[in-house]
Amino acid sequence: MSDKNTTTHFGFENVAVEEKVTKVGEVFHSVASKYDIMNDLMSGGIHRLWKRYTINKSGARRGHQILDLAGGTGDLAAKFTRIVGPTGKVILSDINSSMLEQGRERLTNMGIAGNIDYVEADAEDLPFEDNQFDIVTMAFGLRNVTNKDNALKSIFRTIKPGGKLMVLEFSKPVVPGLNAIYDQYSFKVLPLVGKIVANDADSYRYLAESIRMHPDQETLKGMMQDAGFEKVSYHNMTGGIVALHTGYKF
Repeated sequence: MSDKNTTTHFGFENVAVEEKVTKVGEVFHSVASKYDIMNDLMSGGIHRLWKRYTINKSGARRGHQILDLAGGTGDLAAKFTRIVGPTGKVILSDINSSMLEQGRERLTNMGIAGNIDYVEADAEDLPFEDNQFDIVTMAFGLRNVTNKDNALKSIFRTIKPGGKLMVLEFSKPVVPGLNAIYDQYSFKVLPLVGKIVANDADSYRYLAESIRMHPDQETLKGMMQDAGFEKVSYHNMTGGIVALHTGYKF
């Protein structure tokens, strides 16, 4: 079957593979300017704690080469630039030009320069050398990738032996009763807040649907192992609403 006849999910909707890329792009072009404020509103600011935990567990140090993939407005990249110092390098990469520009503008206004580059790139076909990075992070981006297996293999290729991938992503609640509450919040509250703040209920309805379609903790662990990663583990946060998966390349 050719790619043109192959479908995939865009939220709960089935679309042609090549159409998903366009549709996801439209979502993030739409929400880019309100992305940071919406993150704070949607999570009650807890997303900052999830990202801080990821940074703390990264093992990043001076001189490291780090790729912040699907890095958006640069929350992780900004912190990594301070850790790796002038002898290291951070690449903030995103497939969406509007998101990447928001990140560039934000980090430039923070005075961050010299040890950071900005690269518009598709996670499924990364334009980086083999064995280039000590650490690759991907926070809240993998669920929007059309072919996650291809992306994981592409990421694996770019990581140095001994390096690691850290995927911070929405996952499946593991606390009894939490799923029902989470569903009500996701499908009732999020689109309403999106309409009020960003004048875009549809994009936030898609984001809620994309979370439900994302592989659960054990499935994603298996996908990372299939891509070649070893010692793959995950840590649930906020009752499993979010999980941090970590895998190593040896």
